[in-house]
Amino acid sequence: MWGRTATSSASKAIGEVDVYLVDTDVVSELRKGEKANSGVRGFFATASKKGIPLYLSVVTIGELRTGVERLRHRGDTPQAKRLERWLRQITTTYADAILPIDVDIAHVWGRLRVPNHENPLDKQIAATALIHDLAVVTRNTGHFAPTGVRIHNPFEA
Repeated sequence: MWGRTATSSASKAIGEVDVYLVDTDVVSELRKGEKANSGVRGFFATASKKGIPLYLSVVTIGELRTGVERLRHRGDTPQAKRLERWLRQITTTYADAILPIDVDIAHVWGRLRVPNHENPLDKQIAATALIHDLAVVTRNTGHFAPTGVRIHNPFEA
């Protein structure tokens, strides 16, 4: 079985080692350290041990920045500063693995939004994964399943 979808020219056989695009909910879970979900911790440990490449979308960086700014806006400056330090650490750690949205991704994203326009940011992440032939690592499988992208839910591992 091949990973090809109506919106992607992916040709990787499913079952081969995937390369992953980590969704915002999963990278945010990892921030909890030892209190993070054991499946999420295991996923990152295995990826590190096996040298499996992990990527983030610029959309994830934007979502994390939104979280910082919401905290700041509501007056929780200490928590906003902690989250901002963590965000800087993430952007430094993944500096060479943060994928932008380009014209090809924009075209796929536009296709994914019709006829179901909900979850536009998740569809930008899905479009990025489809173009780059990546599996999305997420807890929000319902947001991604209709797009045809390969999905891995470490919360169920």
